[in-house]
Amino acid sequence: MEREPLHRPHGAGHPALDRVRREGRWWWLQARHARRVWRWALLAALAVFVLLVLLRKPLADWFWDEPQIEQLLTEGDRALAAGRLSAADGSGARERYQAVLALDGDRLQARQGLARTGAAALQQARDKLQGGDLDGSAQALALARELQVPQGEADAVARQLQARRNAGAGIGALLAQARNAFAAGRLDDSESSALPLFQRILVLQPDSLPALEGREDALSDLLQHARTLAGRGELAEANAILLRARQFDAGHADLPASQEALAQGVDQRLRLAQRALQRHQLETAAKGFLAVLAVAPDDPRAQRGREQTLQAVLARSQTQADDFQFEAAQRDAVLAEQLGASLAARQQLAQRLQRAQQAQQALQQPALGRPQRERQLRDYLRRIERAENAGQWISPPGHSAFDALREVQALAPRDPRVKAAAARLLPASRRCFDDNLRQNRVQAAGACLQAWQTLSPTASGLPAARQRLAQRWLAIGSERLGNGDVAFAERALQQAGELGVSASSSEYQQLRQRLRDIGVSSP
Repeated sequence: MEREPLHRPHGAGHPALDRVRREGRWWWLQARHARRVWRWALLAALAVFVLLVLLRKPLADWFWDEPQIEQLLTEGDRALAAGRLSAADGSGARERYQAVLALDGDRLQARQGLARTGAAALQQARDKLQGGDLDGSAQALALARELQVPQGEADAVARQLQARRNAGAGIGALLAQARNAFAAGRLDDSESSALPLFQRILVLQPDSLPALEGREDALSDLLQHARTLAGRGELAEANAILLRARQFDAGHADLPASQEALAQGVDQRLRLAQRALQRHQLETAAKGFLAVLAVAPDDPRAQRGREQTLQAVLARSQTQADDFQFEAAQRDAVLAEQLGASLAARQQLAQRLQRAQQAQQALQQPALGRPQRERQLRDYLRRIERAENAGQWISPPGHSAFDALREVQALAPRDPRVKAAAARLLPASRRCFDDNLRQNRVQAAGACLQAWQTLSPTASGLPAARQRLAQRWLAIGSERLGNGDVAFAERALQQAGELGVSASSSEYQQLRQRLRDIGVSSP
């Protein structure tokens, strides 16, 4: 017996119907998916449209203005480099940069270009003024003002331009005055003489050929006069003329020959001064060495000659004071000061002169009786001994060993005890100097040195002793400056200078420079 088949789904027995059912479901799925895609595409298109509406101007500027701006900036830079600052046809640097700002008011390159154009216009105004193109200078200055250059700089050029315009009408009159002064031989004695007048013309018109030729001729005559003065030994006057001539024209053709004539004059004056010193003509020697040093302050021969003359003048002045030739001694004191004697040396001369005057007064007093004279003699000798023991060789004034010695010498110069005291003081003062210098007691050593110089002004060891003391002052001053004692360092520098140390020595220069570095005005 056959069984009936199991239950089938509806239409399972119809294949055509199943195919239709399957294909219909596929189309329905495709249609549903397509609707989603178009929905998103529509939304994207709407967003793009909104963005285009909102950004239409920036995008248009980017597509159309940016290339134009770059081209304008490039053209402006080229025009500025070529010196075309402004042009009526718009091709100048100013017009190009202003066109950029019209398209983009915030463009920094354009503003910087206009600033550079203004600076170039101001410099062009200066150049044209220097070249004598007053109208061109005025036009360039007007452009610079329009481009707002600094007012102070523009006003300075405007004042110069106005001065040139005001003076333009007077150039001819100035030239006539200069030529008249030259013909009268008035080369450089006042502002109305030839050279200053020619120079005024050249300041206004640097290329003025008549003024250049006139200045050339006037300088030739002036330098010829300088060579004549140098040959006569008037070195300071000749040197002053050379310095003045260089201010007018440092490249004048006659300057080298004039400088050579001055050098020959210096050598000749130096030889005459040295010969005068050998003949003990101290006034002539002093004038000669000082004349050379006024022109050549670093000449070692003149410096050495001046020092030798100074020592001879100091010795002669002290001898004259001892001989009661007070007027001659005073004249030598003045001459020693002119030769650069230190303060200590000048003080010694004054003290020696004062003591000589006191000794003369003592000799002119009525003669004392023998007992009274003996009492005063012993009293002075005791004062000398007490001052020796106290180390008071030359100070305090009136109570020093040397003061007492001078008084006792005036009282009894031939007494053996007086001669013994004088002989004893000289080596004692030298020992005092050496002992105090060894212990770095520079002030006490200086007092002993003064006593030594007063007792024996021509002693051969004095120059070396002064140098030793000066070097010790500098060494201690440098050390004390390192510890912050500025006042002592200043005094050390001054003392070293008064003792005759060379200002060009390394120790002196180092200490002076250190004082200057901390703001102290040193000699």
